[in-house]
Amino acid sequence: MEELSDRLCPWCIADGSAAARYDAHFIGDPVGDDVPLEVVMAVDACTPGFSSWQDPRWFFHCGDGAAFMGAAGAAELAAFPEAREGLRGEAGAWGWSAEDVDSRLGALDKDGQPTGYLFKCRTCGQYMAYADFT
Repeated sequence: MEELSDRLCPWCIADGSAAARYDAHFIGDPVGDDVPLEVVMAVDACTPGFSSWQDPRWFFHCGDGAAFMGAAGAAELAAFPEAREGLRGEAGAWGWSAEDVDSRLGALDKDGQPTGYLFKCRTCGQYMAYADFT
């Protein structure tokens, strides 16, 4: 969408007209609960995305798109233990040692790389995060 960055306004994204006109997608890969395809498509067509180091992902929870809260480093994620534990579990599933996981979580920088991305369920308030570790 880089080539469209100066041609889109937030209102055209919010009402879906930018997605329709340019066959654009804004949120990246969906992650989380099973939700109807129509919900994923609506969030993708009407929600401004964000830039990330790797391919962006968007969380879904309680049957709807989660709210993107912003980039988060280790200091910011300390205030959201359930999101941090979710990251720990994801990284641990990749076969990393506990020490390596702790080191990588500690290296997250909201203004640099690697970065964490924080989301909040709009229904239940649960916080979730992913990071572009690799």
